[in-house]
Amino acid sequence: MARLTGRNALVTGGARGLGAAQCLTLAREGARVAVADVDVGAAEELANRINADDGHAVAVALDVTQEAQWERALDEAEGELGALDILVNNAGIAALGNAEDTTLEDWRRVMAVNLDGVFLGTRAGIRRMKTRGGSIVNISSVKGIVADTFTAAYDAAKAGVRNFTKSAALHCASSGYGIRVNSVHPSYIMTDMVKDAASTVPDPDGFLAMVLAKHPMGRLCEPEDVANAVLFLASDESRYINGSEIVVDGGYTAQ
Repeated sequence: MARLTGRNALVTGGARGLGAAQCLTLAREGARVAVADVDVGAAEELANRINADDGHAVAVALDVTQEAQWERALDEAEGELGALDILVNNAGIAALGNAEDTTLEDWRRVMAVNLDGVFLGTRAGIRRMKTRGGSIVNISSVKGIVADTFTAAYDAAKAGVRNFTKSAALHCASSGYGIRVNSVHPSYIMTDMVKDAASTVPDPDGFLAMVLAKHPMGRLCEPEDVANAVLFLASDESRYINGSEIVVDGGYTAQ
C-alpha cells in the first residue's frame, strides 16, 4: 500500500516548481491532492496530469495572502476530496535587496506571501484538522537558519516561518489536536523564482555561479529532494516528529 493512501492534501503554490514536485510525489504515494495556486490554468494542467496517471487531483484557486480565499479554497478542496489530512504551505516569492536598499514595497510583498500566507494557511489548517489530526508542513529555507547580505526580506520571512512553525506545533500538541507542524529548509533550487531573482542583478550568471559554490555537494537542491522530505513529514513514518525542521541543503548550513 502507498504511504498516503486514503489521505487528502492541499499544496499551496502547487502548480510549478517545488509545489508541483510535491503534488506529484504525494499523489504517487496515494494522496488525493488539491493543487492550490493563483495561476488556476497551470494548476488545472497539473491536476489533469495527475489524474491521467491514475491519481486523484483537483485545481483550486488561492492567493495565500487573502484571508477570505482560504476558507473558500478549503471548502472547495474538501468538497471534492474529503476532509483535509495534509497541508503544505509552499507558496513563496523572492526579492533581492540588502538591509539598506530593500524597498518597503518589496519587504511587504515578500512578507505577505512568505510569512502571512504561512500564518493564514497554518491557522486555517489547524481549525480544519483539530478534531481528527493531521500534518502541516511549512516550506521555509536555509535562509531561515543562516542569512546573506542580499536577501534581507526573504531571510526575515523564512526565519519567521521557522519559529512560527514551532509555536504552532506546541499549541497543537498542548491542545491535544493530534496535528504535527514541521518545517522544511531547502537550499537554492533552480526554480523560476530563483531565475527571476537572478535576472534582476547585473551579472545573473555570476550570481548563479556564486550560489552554486556555496553547496558542498557540488549541485543545487532539486525539487524532488524537497518533495521527499515533505512526503516523510506527511506520512506516519514521522509520527513523533513535531516542531522540527528538516534541512535539505547538501551541507550548505554545515559550513
